[in-house]
Amino acid sequence: MKIAIATENGFVAQHFGHCAGFTLVELENNEVVRKELVDNPGHRPGFLPGFLAKHGVSCIIAGGMGQRAQDLFTEQNIETIIGVTGSVEQVIADYLAGSLQPGESLCDHRHGGHHCSEEQ
Repeated sequence: MKIAIATENGFVAQHFGHCAGFTLVELENNEVVRKELVDNPGHRPGFLPGFLAKHGVSCIIAGGMGQRAQDLFTEQNIETIIGVTGSVEQVIADYLAGSLQPGESLCDHRHGGHHCSEEQ
């Protein structure tokens, strides 16, 4: 299994599409077997779900994400976990322990003329 964590300076990014990169974590038998940071190729409507699917991701963790983006991830068979905060390392540990605490999307403001709830 491979998870992607929207990452900004070692922490979970509030908005997945505008993060600096994605920490890709490959898991086997509930242990990390590989971890790499992949630069965000740029925020374009509908692009990132397919990009992460091509990297073999089956789950994305982020602070915030619009509903349309969540729907696009679902179409790619990628689970979305939003409302997450903290360091990437702590999030990985919590995910492995089954104690990760998702919540409401943390991104409810405007970016460049669009509102996250309208994002595609």
